[in-house]
Amino acid sequence: MRIGVYVCHCGINIASVVDVAAVRDYAKTLPDVVLAKDYQYMCSDPGQEMVREDIGAHHLDRVVIAACSPRMHEGTFRKVMEKGGINAYYFEEANIREQCSWVHSDREVATEKAKELVAAAVARVHLQEALQEKEATVTPAVLVIGGGIAGLTAAKDMADAGFAVYLLEKEAYLGGHVAKWTATFPHMAKAEEFLAPLIREVRSHRNVKVFTSATLTDLEGFVGNYQATVALTPRRVDVSACTRCGKCVEACPVEVSDEETWGMTTRKAIVLPSPPHDPSAAVVDAEHCLHFTDNGCDACVSACPEGAVNLKEPEREETLDIGVIIVATGYHLFDPARKPELNYERIPTVITGPQLERLLNENGPTKGELVLNGERPQRMTFIHCVGSRDHQVDHPYCSRVCCMYTAKQVRLVKERYPDMRVRVCYMDMRTFCRGCEEFYNEVQRMKVLYTRGMVSEVFTKEGRPMVRFEDTFLEEMMEEPTDWVVLAVGMEPPEGSDELQNLLKLSRSADGFFLEAHPKLRPVDTDTDGIFLAGCCQGPRDIADTVSSAHAAASRAAIPLFAGKVAIAPIVAEVDTEVCAGCALCEEVCVYGALKLDEARKKMTVNEAVCKGCGACSATCPSSAIKLRNFKNNQLLAQIDTLCVASGRP
Repeated sequence: MRIGVYVCHCGINIASVVDVAAVRDYAKTLPDVVLAKDYQYMCSDPGQEMVREDIGAHHLDRVVIAACSPRMHEGTFRKVMEKGGINAYYFEEANIREQCSWVHSDREVATEKAKELVAAAVARVHLQEALQEKEATVTPAVLVIGGGIAGLTAAKDMADAGFAVYLLEKEAYLGGHVAKWTATFPHMAKAEEFLAPLIREVRSHRNVKVFTSATLTDLEGFVGNYQATVALTPRRVDVSACTRCGKCVEACPVEVSDEETWGMTTRKAIVLPSPPHDPSAAVVDAEHCLHFTDNGCDACVSACPEGAVNLKEPEREETLDIGVIIVATGYHLFDPARKPELNYERIPTVITGPQLERLLNENGPTKGELVLNGERPQRMTFIHCVGSRDHQVDHPYCSRVCCMYTAKQVRLVKERYPDMRVRVCYMDMRTFCRGCEEFYNEVQRMKVLYTRGMVSEVFTKEGRPMVRFEDTFLEEMMEEPTDWVVLAVGMEPPEGSDELQNLLKLSRSADGFFLEAHPKLRPVDTDTDGIFLAGCCQGPRDIADTVSSAHAAASRAAIPLFAGKVAIAPIVAEVDTEVCAGCALCEEVCVYGALKLDEARKKMTVNEAVCKGCGACSATCPSSAIKLRNFKNNQLLAQIDTLCVASGRP
């Protein structure tokens, strides 16, 4: 056996703490090591080429690289092994960055630990087995979950590439949050001008099938061969027959809070969506419709002159065969009622930025007029960072868009009502996007009072709203009367994230948003093969960044579909049927559904295409009948024994 060892400097990440030369020289003394080198960046093209050439020149049959976390470059180095002509799994990576240089300050201690980690890696690589990847064919279709700007963009890209696209939207219409906005920053383009054409393109595309009022309820299979079960709530209105005459709405006796205006107005149990929501035909809200609650009302059916309303339309399910999935479920707006000091639900003229946006919209409840309870404000106060950068509500992150959407709304208000007195209380101004700093400066010049102010309370005095805040530049507490208070609410993970996480086996960040596989190298991939992230389900973004991430997700998702086949990683569980007792304990702990008990033989079976090699089954098996390839007891014990000997422990 001929082993080569390579120690990476990682610039100064490793070399500033670990004596790389000493580790290299130590590696030369280890059993069967015939070559040991160090290099500035092993992951660089010259570093990879050096390993490839050494494999041939020195007839290496095993390689150990001491560098960063295997999460970063294990796949990269395995490809180098293949190019050098040896099996990709005759390779072991010792993590001397995250596990050594980044957690130690003592150079001598860090160097000794790095030596121990390299010795353990060499001991293990002796026992590594040659594994071969398998291949599976791919169904050339994609499931896009979410019909907002991200989902629509990704769906169009995939459809234009020639693949079948199934677009799922849980609401009764497409458009998402953007459909509710009046204008976009910093160019003040009307949201409807770019959203409506995109919806039309997706709707009319021959490769796209749109499902509204749709929910993913089950997912089976693996990358390239998923089977998705979708529950479809009926619209109960024939879209092709509906003329939007509104007679059904007029006839409906029900009045409920309208979520489109976040409760500022009411709506009926049959709804006509406002543009640019699509489809624009009426839709029945079965949760509040009296026909379903007491089985006695059919006023909308009688009122419709086209006979478009059908309250007997049944719910149904569809099973879709797909190859990959793009998750574009968007975000949920923070509920400012969680900040009781702002009195959002108690003072009628304390509203949110999105509510103001609807009032400013020509399709909104006041047709663009700033009127609430019959009164027009003379003074307005905007409050930033409501639900963002706030540890009290467990939202320490910045929502990124609030500073700029507030500036946009202030500009809209001042353009329509130049004499309006406007104060903006901000924590810090963050104008990160191109053109946004200039936009902010323009708004300031419109006689807007921007105050670096920490708001402590909104209350009423003599029937008028008052804002108490600290001017953090002057270090003074101030109270100011106002007419309206507008809260710049932030973003939080979308509703239903828990269910979707369990279905798709996704990871989530501490903030609750879906987590990418790697923040730099795989920013739109997930740890579940064949599932990709687009838009704000991954974290707060503005429209431009959301569209960019949707393009990126579509590009990544298209790769296996274009290839027509996917590789199945060989590090999976395997069952020793001679020892297996058929207790099925391993099946219970497998979150991926890769294990099934053969009832006839009473032996466990493994679906290698579904198995992710997590090892939970191996740790659970009471008879040690199930093992993980290349993570077998003898391999792991060899590492442990070597670490004990190298560190002087018995």
